[in-house]
Amino acid sequence: MTAPAQAETPDRTERQKTEHQETGRQKNASVRRFLLLQLLFDLVLPLGSYYGLRALGTSQWWALTLGTALGLLSVVYGIVKRRKIEVMALFTLSLMTVGTVLSLVTGDPRTLLIRDSWLTAVIGLWILGTVPTRRPYMLTALRTIVLAKAGEAALAAWEARWRDDHAFRRSLRVLTAIWGAAFTLDAGVRVAFAATLPVDAVPTVNTVQWLVVLVGLLVFHKRYITRHGLKA
Repeated sequence: MTAPAQAETPDRTERQKTEHQETGRQKNASVRRFLLLQLLFDLVLPLGSYYGLRALGTSQWWALTLGTALGLLSVVYGIVKRRKIEVMALFTLSLMTVGTVLSLVTGDPRTLLIRDSWLTAVIGLWILGTVPTRRPYMLTALRTIVLAKAGEAALAAWEARWRDDHAFRRSLRVLTAIWGAAFTLDAGVRVAFAATLPVDAVPTVNTVQWLVVLVGLLVFHKRYITRHGLKA
């Protein structure tokens, strides 16, 4: 009676492996869709709408405000899709609302441009703040990737390395510090651009600058996790 059960074990294992791989592919596809939507809502629509409205003779303030409204679609979309209001989404909405109110008082489009750096600065400082904690930002971020790519067993091994391997913990803290510093410095550069460059040039310069920073970070990130054995 035991032979059939033993014969089924390899098939069951292979089936579970196939199901896990399929789940991983679905999660990767979902991440790619999310990134494309973020690119559309956070970069393409605000930038395109700003220069389109300026070409139609709209003032700088209104062009920036309407462009921001389009960018907020990504926040609203996330809330609707998840059917809950997350802290970061609420925080983003709050910062944008405060910035818009301040710009209404001053009537200065540069206030709107500087407002865009607030969120980046806060994210960067928050990431830096997690460096000395028990769970730095990159531990949580990479943990999600490990689970999606390699499953529960690999995640258990990942958690064990964090608990037992001093070099592993140090590498994750260093990587977290680099991401936090990059976001914080990016915010400072954005403020400098907003305060000194012609207003109509700032959206393009900020976009190009952010893409350069992001690509540089991703390239560094990939090399760093490979060199220090942090890949799933």
